Amino acid sequence: MGTIRKMVEGVQFPMLTLIAGHSGTYRRVTGINVVESSDLIMFCRPNELVVTTGINLDAQRDSLEQLVKQAHTKKVAGFIINTGPFIPTIPEAVISFANQYDFPIFQMPWNYRIADLLKTTFQFISSHHQELSIEEKALFNLLFQDKPNTHAIKEQLAQLGFPQGRELAIITCTTIDAQATIDRYEIMIQFALQNRYQRFLKLKHKNHLIFLIDKAQIITPNTPFSKIVEEIYERNISKNGYLDIIIGKGNFHKELENIRNSYEESLAVIHLAQLHNNRYLYKYKEIGVYKIIMAIQNQSLMKSFRQDMLERLYRYDELHNTDYVPFLRIFVEENGSTSRISERQFIHRNTVLYKIKKIEMLLDMDLSNPFTKTSLYMAFLIEDVLTHQ
Repeated sequence: MGTIRKMVEGVQFPMLTLIAGHSGTYRRVTGINVVESSDLIMFCRPNELVVTTGINLDAQRDSLEQLVKQAHTKKVAGFIINTGPFIPTIPEAVISFANQYDFPIFQMPWNYRIADLLKTTFQFISSHHQELSIEEKALFNLLFQDKPNTHAIKEQLAQLGFPQGRELAIITCTTIDAQATIDRYEIMIQFALQNRYQRFLKLKHKNHLIFLIDKAQIITPNTPFSKIVEEIYERNISKNGYLDIIIGKGNFHKELENIRNSYEESLAVIHLAQLHNNRYLYKYKEIGVYKIIMAIQNQSLMKSFRQDMLERLYRYDELHNTDYVPFLRIFVEENGSTSRISERQFIHRNTVLYKIKKIEMLLDMDLSNPFTKTSLYMAFLIEDVLTHQ
């Protein structure tokens, strides 16, 4: 993927001089947009280059500075200022802002045509489309290389703004529908995460969008991660009419060798959230007792426990074509609340009570006993783990 750094190091852009934001050259370039007023900033997308001649800007005011700041909030890749009759020189305030926020600013002399810049940029993006960027290579090697060169990866991460010793974690996003592609949601997800994290690395692998985040670079520490995810989900539902995205986050780890664990943890969250159709499961530290079950080595013990608790009911359902096992699962998930069970099952409360009594008789158990409900719920969780290992 083309980056600002490749533009600077290449020979395709002799018309551009990088004058500020040199530490932001890791940014990807996926498009280019000509913007001559702040009203048009809304049409910019993340990772685009923004070009302006200043023809509609007020030279007597700080219009250019405000335009650059607005472009930065849209998470664009960089800003190209066509200096000439409308912008004779680039204000020091613009350069200072760009250096402070690692926001690349290019200067392009007036004798170069905008049309030629657009053509060259499109050719550059097309020729680098299939390449992995430096950040993508670093993240790919970290997560998927058989024998990663840890020292080299540490140096790469440091260059990309992730110094050694930071607490890092992985966020993974994918689609609920296996036939759908995560590509169509990439911009929406990336923009949401850019509003939360000052910097992150991103990799597209199979149908997963994978993000490496730094705990020290959270912009909104007072906003829980769950709120960010829910906002993404709501936008997805608004766009589709249904939820087709699922997001999981692994634990933070200081040791680089443990980042793969964070990736596996994020996948475990996604798997469990899909299994239970639970959109409110986001982070690995929230999966609770599953952690204990997945760590148990004695599978014969788990199988025996699950069989003792549920096998009789499974056999009854099979012989009589009934649905007592799925009903029992809802019963324990709702902690025995007849009103909530009735709402979920779309059945009358009397039917709920009848089924509870029937299951108590078949299993010879008192379902009002908290210990019994806990044991049954454990049996279902064990079943989940055994079935999907």
